[in-house]
Amino acid sequence: MNELRFGILGCGNISKTHAVAVTNAKGAILSAVCDIVESKAGDLGAKYGVTFFSDCEAFFKEVDVVLVCLPSGMHAEYAVRAADQGKHVLTEKPLDITFASGIRMVEQCQSAGVTLGCISQHRFARDVQALKAAAESGELGKLIEGDAYIKWYRSQGYYDSAGWRGTYEMDGGGCLMNQGVHYIDMIQWIMGGVASVQARARTAMHSIEVEDQAMAIVEYNNGALGVIQGSTATYPGLSERLEVHGTMGSVVVEGDRAKIWTVKPTDQHEAFGPMVSLGQPRELTDDPTLKDWDELHRLQIENFAQSVLNSQAPFITGRQALEPLKVILAIYESVRRGGSKVTLDEIASGRDGA
Repeated sequence: MNELRFGILGCGNISKTHAVAVTNAKGAILSAVCDIVESKAGDLGAKYGVTFFSDCEAFFKEVDVVLVCLPSGMHAEYAVRAADQGKHVLTEKPLDITFASGIRMVEQCQSAGVTLGCISQHRFARDVQALKAAAESGELGKLIEGDAYIKWYRSQGYYDSAGWRGTYEMDGGGCLMNQGVHYIDMIQWIMGGVASVQARARTAMHSIEVEDQAMAIVEYNNGALGVIQGSTATYPGLSERLEVHGTMGSVVVEGDRAKIWTVKPTDQHEAFGPMVSLGQPRELTDDPTLKDWDELHRLQIENFAQSVLNSQAPFITGRQALEPLKVILAIYESVRRGGSKVTLDEIASGRDGA
């Protein structure tokens, strides 16, 4: 076998991105689509010339890999059902909305002998991978701070457009669980994991159950500190941003591209304190794929397909996807406790009630 049959389960907005990505990914072919609303499945199936279903059990029989594009609170249920049918699973972010559901997905897929992955396509951006390598190699010196800012804007109409948006039951949270999860994933990955958080959150402007503004102070496993800010109430919306600071330099990534990359020369004279400009910035790429949402999805889907075909772990495993979920759940628990410190160990042990 040199190609896997991919099927898209859930034909909402994000399904179109996955359809484009699968169609162009080496080792993958789009074989079928499925949605409980048959007209949605029919429209997507017709566009790509593939079979469509409204019954997932019939759909499972036609695919090797299930791309779960359902509301977040449904990921675990259908990932487990797919695994029970011997299907590999690649789910949209977040893995699920509770740690118990996430670990169930991981363990069930492992028990069934199938591969589980979770979409975090921004990790495939060249400058993001370069930053991860620089953080691990010591190019930036000792890491002392890692920040993620996701200040977006969503109208009330966005939340009203689907009954599951902005609800605890299906969305699991607001600006962090839905919009912020990608950059929370990247900052915790680059910095080497989160130890604890202290946070506050509120619903500032929308008529929804969940937060549209959140801020957290983060302590990483390596002792570094950082800030996570998320919002869907910041008009008109700003580019998402990572900032990583070490004792020898700083990198700022905005919209998946490095805007600042400055490292101190080893012979920098410090008798009078830091200079305004510390060294020369790394040559930045103009690779257009960094601006192309579909291309980053294609890279992840192609990686997943090749990993299954070659019996290797994908670049982002289901177990790794538990880490940003734990960070977000810890932030929510800290908010419930009035801003007190919550460790990720508490989330993993189930002491958060999730």
